[in-house]
Amino acid sequence: MKIILCLMGLWVSYTSYASQIIIEPDMVVIPSGEFTMGGVNGNEQPKHKVSIRSFKLSKYETTVKEFRQFVEETDYQTKPSCWVWQEVTSEHSWGFNVHKGDWRTPKYAPSDNHPVMCVTWEDAKAYAKWLSEKTNKAYRLPSEAEWEFAARAGASTDYYFGNDSSKLCEYGNILDISGSRALKRDYKLNKDGVECDDGSEYTSAVGKYKPNAYGVYDMIGNVGEYTLDCDHYGYNGAPTNGSARVDSCNKERPMIVRRGGAYGANANAVRSANRAHAGKTNPSSLGEGFRLVEDIVSN
Repeated sequence: MKIILCLMGLWVSYTSYASQIIIEPDMVVIPSGEFTMGGVNGNEQPKHKVSIRSFKLSKYETTVKEFRQFVEETDYQTKPSCWVWQEVTSEHSWGFNVHKGDWRTPKYAPSDNHPVMCVTWEDAKAYAKWLSEKTNKAYRLPSEAEWEFAARAGASTDYYFGNDSSKLCEYGNILDISGSRALKRDYKLNKDGVECDDGSEYTSAVGKYKPNAYGVYDMIGNVGEYTLDCDHYGYNGAPTNGSARVDSCNKERPMIVRRGGAYGANANAVRSANRAHAGKTNPSSLGEGFRLVEDIVSN
């Protein structure tokens, strides 16, 4: 009887310990360097030199499984609705609207290894803060400059593999033949995509496509990724040291910069230089998620 009780005690201790193991993202060291930030579009101008200090970037976009552990341990409350695709009608021509659902809804979270969506910029920051406290590490969202430097991985071309958009389906989950077909079938939404097939109609599990030269996956498509920067048109007055731009933020329209395009983005929108924005408090299943930076602390 004593042996049984002892074994039961060990099992309780083990399960308690196992439940406390924190799932940390796989990180890749991004080297220090200098690059030319910007592109051809108006809000990507002027092109300018930026110096970047070395940092760690998560190899994959933050997954449903990783975010779930945070929510379950803290009882964190996300919004019960998010932006979703909606069938186009004569009364509703946008193709998307706010409906009931959250990051756990199976339609937007097909598996634990899919990128988490229907979370806000504030939710992402809360997750990073929690993870930092649990691990005694410095996790955060990337600055816009850090994101572009890591996405380019030393390349100055439209995409980190070159300029040929016909190869995009090898490197990311974008608006392609299958995606365009699915949007038309499910929502009567006509959106022309790249003439290739990446095999995913909507989001895909992280790490499915080829990584860039730094070994980072899904910097093209799948979900757009939040940064720390507030939204500005263009780079006049932007920092050149890789830090986030948080000055003169528009309080009446509190938007932040989102990078990387998404599964519903065309070839232009997934260029390394392309910039988009998102609301700080607007969760979306249209392709908005995040990945984390870990600061390298020198001793």
